[in-house]
Amino acid sequence: MLVRIVKLSFHQENIPAFLENFEENKDKIRAFPGNNFLELYQDQNNKDIFFTYSYWESAEDLENYRQSELFAGIWAFTKKLFNDKPQAWSVDKLVSLA
Repeated sequence: MLVRIVKLSFHQENIPAFLENFEENKDKIRAFPGNNFLELYQDQNNKDIFFTYSYWESAEDLENYRQSELFAGIWAFTKKLFNDKPQAWSVDKLVSLA
């Protein structure tokens, strides 16, 4: 399993548009083949910063999503809203305590 963490920073006036677009697409992302989990976080101290956190069966599944029409549409919309370059990490989960 691959965990994908993406940091997104927005102009404050663009946050409502981002949240609306995420709401419209979150179920489609979650239903994408290979996706097992999806969450959205907002920084407590800087409300312009968000993180997506998702689990993928494999790097190939994530890449298939990144090459999909779904991602292309979401990304085309979202990238216009940024106030800083997004950052992304693909990590392996080593320990999980519930």
